[in-house]
Amino acid sequence: MGPSSRHRRAPRDSDDGSGLAGLLKRSAHGDEDAFGRLYDQVSPMVYGTALRVIRDPSQAEEVAQEAMLEIWRMAARYDERKGSAIAWMATITHRKAVDRVRSAQAAATRDARAGRMAAASADYDVVVEQVEERLDRERIRRCLNRLTDLQRQSVTMAFYGGYAYAEVAHMLETPLGTIKTRMRDGLIRLRDCLGVGV
Repeated sequence: MGPSSRHRRAPRDSDDGSGLAGLLKRSAHGDEDAFGRLYDQVSPMVYGTALRVIRDPSQAEEVAQEAMLEIWRMAARYDERKGSAIAWMATITHRKAVDRVRSAQAAATRDARAGRMAAASADYDVVVEQVEERLDRERIRRCLNRLTDLQRQSVTMAFYGGYAYAEVAHMLETPLGTIKTRMRDGLIRLRDCLGVGV
């Protein structure tokens, strides 16, 4: 089924069993030969109908195959009193093609929405991280302000300045033992203030 088969003569409806209505009735009873003949006659019309709706040859090919399968499965439901066989099959094909377009549009909409949500979530995560960092810094600063000057200087120089205890003692002109004690006491007070274990 495809573009090359569209130039065949239009299928006909006749009452002698060889027309489309007759082939449909025979197909409904499981006559595979009748369905093969029906397929040969209507597949160009089915493909053309799908292509007009979808406008993508490969997608139209898939939809045409689905429509022909549906025609085979639903052949027993065809009622010639309600319209011609060709119109009935064209309706099935058109419905399948419209469903495919709607499904593709829904998928595109879902993908776009998911993309927007992911971007918004990423932005939200960055903002949350920045806020948490700022709050942590403020909590630490507030807790540091509760220490004595010597404790605060010792802790700040050791942990933020990267100095060893001996260097802190030298820079503050304070005995090393005093610095170690102030540092220990300062860390205990910080731990209690921040509510974390050390």
